[in-house]
Amino acid sequence: MKTDVSNRFIWFKGEILNVNDAKINVLAPTAQFGLNVFEGIPCYWNDEKKQLYAFRLHDHYERLLKSARLLQLDCPYTEEDMKKALIDVVIANEYSENLSVRQTLFVDGFGSWGSEGPVDMFVAPIPKGKTGSEYNKKGLNCCVTSWTRINDNSLSPRIKCGANYINSRMGQREAIRNGYDTCIFLNEAGKVSEGPGSCFFMVKNDVLVTPPLTDSVLESITRDTVIKLAERIGMKIIERSINRTELYVCDEAFLCGSAMEITPVLSVDRYVINRGEVGRITNALHKEYLVATVSGTQEWNTPIY
Repeated sequence: MKTDVSNRFIWFKGEILNVNDAKINVLAPTAQFGLNVFEGIPCYWNDEKKQLYAFRLHDHYERLLKSARLLQLDCPYTEEDMKKALIDVVIANEYSENLSVRQTLFVDGFGSWGSEGPVDMFVAPIPKGKTGSEYNKKGLNCCVTSWTRINDNSLSPRIKCGANYINSRMGQREAIRNGYDTCIFLNEAGKVSEGPGSCFFMVKNDVLVTPPLTDSVLESITRDTVIKLAERIGMKIIERSINRTELYVCDEAFLCGSAMEITPVLSVDRYVINRGEVGRITNALHKEYLVATVSGTQEWNTPIY
């Protein structure tokens, strides 16, 4: 790493510069209304090969462009533009460790919440160990938040938009205020949805269960990865609606996301799961995930160097 985090290089409007020199107008729609779409792209260092791999890069860009289209943003960047920007800024920082890379398309200028543009972009890598505390825990004590998850007819969770994360913030702040690590949302029908920035899985009788995307769930790339890895090792998987009390009597549970990877849920509303220990299936899936991210042999791995 060439610089410390507070002076790292980011890609901003076509230039690589010190993060402290990247300025956005305070009246821009992204600053006033959260009018932006983004991806958190994980990159994993393979020490044996001295190579850094971006994980499922194409899938992240496909979702980012879909989010921009659904918000009707006039995006001037192609997937190749975005890929080059990410690679250039990671190389500029000389990173040789696991990263989380925030890649954001934002509405700049002097418009309003209804503006389509001008759209610009920044790419900001950060070492994984420097991300939020909930993303660096070995296990999570969760609560079911009193806040309802956004839905497709209000603020669609299919759009990975900055403004949508205020819903996540409300649940997360409630959880922390009440002594938990994070929360689990219910949707408008009272069924289990997801965590704030993470998807939910549980294990019951050796079957992996997760809510369907239509239960107010982000089209998560990590969720899709977990499902594919589970199929690869011969696990039975069911996508169905989950009732709240099922959380309290499941055999194992975990939350997953690009920053969180696969993190065990040790309790929900003080109901202890699996004696407060990491479950066998959760552990097996996490090992499979870590191998997939750093192997360099998967179609999911894009080399940076």
